[in-house]
Amino acid sequence: MALIFTGHEFADGYATIRKVLREHQAKASFFLTGDFYRNPAFKKVIKGLKKDGHYLGAHSDKHLLYADWGNRDSLLVSKGQFVVDLYANYAEMARFGITQQDAPFFLPPYEWYNSTIADWTEELGFTLINYSPGTLSHADYTYPSLGKQYRSSNEILESILNREKKDAKGLNGYLLLLHLGTDPARTDKLYHHLYTLMRELESRGYRFVSIAEALD
Repeated sequence: MALIFTGHEFADGYATIRKVLREHQAKASFFLTGDFYRNPAFKKVIKGLKKDGHYLGAHSDKHLLYADWGNRDSLLVSKGQFVVDLYANYAEMARFGITQQDAPFFLPPYEWYNSTIADWTEELGFTLINYSPGTLSHADYTYPSLGKQYRSSNEILESILNREKKDAKGLNGYLLLLHLGTDPARTDKLYHHLYTLMRELESRGYRFVSIAEALD
């Protein structure tokens, strides 16, 4: 299975996540926006992840919302805006020596897109991916004031392990999405539980690979 992390505004989980991945001798994949790559405060983060051999990819330049939340088929960007934004993301990656050939997989911002976005991505020679459904891992960014949207780390961990237990295929081939950092309003950080989660899944026979190996 593959751990995939996204990053845009925050990177507070970096030190913990990097340490845990090293301890487990595991590779992960990090999809970061152009704003993340160009932020001077995150330069050390990017270089550290690259040094450790993790996959570094694109998550759009400005973290655009491509489609209306209430009507997925209703595009909020033109093809020109999409292309310019995506290439701007890769231009920032190039400053760290990451080429388009190095990073062919693209994870859309908000993990929200439609068939038109998928077609445009393919036309540019990239492969659009998304996280595997069925768990609450992607909700690790939520915080209490969001009300019903909020999910505690315990809820999220329970959803992951329950999915593994109940699905006939377990989490084999699964793309599990988490965030590299979250709003300070969330004090219950899921990344503090990453070591325990990985240890439990390893005890169940899983190994953690990069996105390239997972999709090969």
